[in-house]
Amino acid sequence: MRRLIINADDFGLTSGVNRAIVEGNRCGVITSATVMANASAYAEAVELSKNAPGLRTGCHVVLIDGEALSSGLPSLTNGSSRFRSGLKGFALAAMRREIAAEEIQREAEAQMRKIQSCGLTVTHVDSHKHTHMFPHVLRPVLRAARACGIRAVRNPFEPLRSWPHGLVLGTPGLWLRSAEVMGLQWFAAEFRRAVREESMLTTDGTVGIAATGRLDQKILLRILDALPQGTWELVCHPGYSDAELKAAGTRLTLSREVELEALTSEETKQALARQRIELISYADLEQL
Repeated sequence: MRRLIINADDFGLTSGVNRAIVEGNRCGVITSATVMANASAYAEAVELSKNAPGLRTGCHVVLIDGEALSSGLPSLTNGSSRFRSGLKGFALAAMRREIAAEEIQREAEAQMRKIQSCGLTVTHVDSHKHTHMFPHVLRPVLRAARACGIRAVRNPFEPLRSWPHGLVLGTPGLWLRSAEVMGLQWFAAEFRRAVREESMLTTDGTVGIAATGRLDQKILLRILDALPQGTWELVCHPGYSDAELKAAGTRLTLSREVELEALTSEETKQALARQRIELISYADLEQL
């Protein structure tokens, strides 16, 4: 069996992103979306999701590049109300254990509970720019999820066996990104151990990470054709490239419209049927 969760990140970032995610669910193949509790279009995302019964929602925990919901987070915010900017500095601080685990857990739990308080069922957690891949961050995020009654977490690692044969070598723009993704496999064993010890559920891995920002129709079809046996997640970032998105500080702008087109195409639906890939959500993991 091959099962796939197609999850759209950044639900709540902008109105254009929200609209694209709902469209990708209604007219395409998106089964799940993770909500940013501290984003400017959060309230709209909540209302849209309540009117999209086929769309399951998780929490996209934000620990960098945004406003904190909690106060008193000196190691996460350097004493301001905003998180530190950029993944490299955060990663270094996380690996040096310079960020307090208590602060991570408190802020992650605040974001999860904010979404739950609006009446949404949170099926799983992941994180902005996959910060929960770092062991020092993962444990407090998992503890926050368990405190909120959430049982599932994204496996943020893309194994080599899931890559379409020849895709990376044949696409120069993927070379550096793929090398970075492979380097992060160093943390995969600790992730699996933590998930097991914290009694959480996850998938066999996530596909599409290396293709972030370059996920078009051709690459999407190659990923689906090469999907291994098991249960996987495809991470995607659909949206509309409008003025609001360009002001949001994300590097993913025009690429979001390309992804939306691929996610709603008949070619994609036909490929899923041809490959006999079953679309599920994180809410289904307990039944597998």
